Amino acid sequence: MDKVELKVMGITYNPVQSGAYALLLREVDGPHRIPIVVGVAEAQSIAMRLENVIPPRPMSHDLMISMFHAYGISLDEVFIYKFSEGIFMSELKLSNGEREISLDSRTSDAIALALRTGTPIYTTPEIVKKTGIYMEEKAESPIVHKKNRKLEDFSVDELEERMQRYVEQEDYELAAEIQKIIKKKNASNTEDK
Repeated sequence: MDKVELKVMGITYNPVQSGAYALLLREVDGPHRIPIVVGVAEAQSIAMRLENVIPPRPMSHDLMISMFHAYGISLDEVFIYKFSEGIFMSELKLSNGEREISLDSRTSDAIALALRTGTPIYTTPEIVKKTGIYMEEKAESPIVHKKNRKLEDFSVDELEERMQRYVEQEDYELAAEIQKIIKKKNASNTEDK
């Protein structure tokens, strides 16, 4: 079976569904982006890993990884195998050196685990075709606002407003880029205090 590898780009607040977030995956070596709606707890777990935040006590996904290590189990692959009625279905491919098994998983949980272990994430070409948003590759130049003003020069409030507009327009890639800039600005503001 052909598989398409995906990478996590980021996560943004989803204004359409209250209390939900949009996880954005990108096709490796391809122009498609796949947005997946996830809940608050899963979004927090994914965001903490993306930002390398280590909580004082292990979260559920951290605990699962600790159990995998304790019992000699490795997570070899996350496979998003089906999309039906707006829901992505995934499985975890696990092994202990002697035996391999696949377990059904919520996609958000599977991705949270994959991020903690560096495990590859795959899907099918059919799912990419059905759910993917085609995004032309852009040069790696900074995003510039009209009047040649770089986004880094905007205030956090202006950036949040702009990010909200991009999310509403379902331009999750630009929203994720702006979110990174906001995080950097907030981190530097915290350090300055």
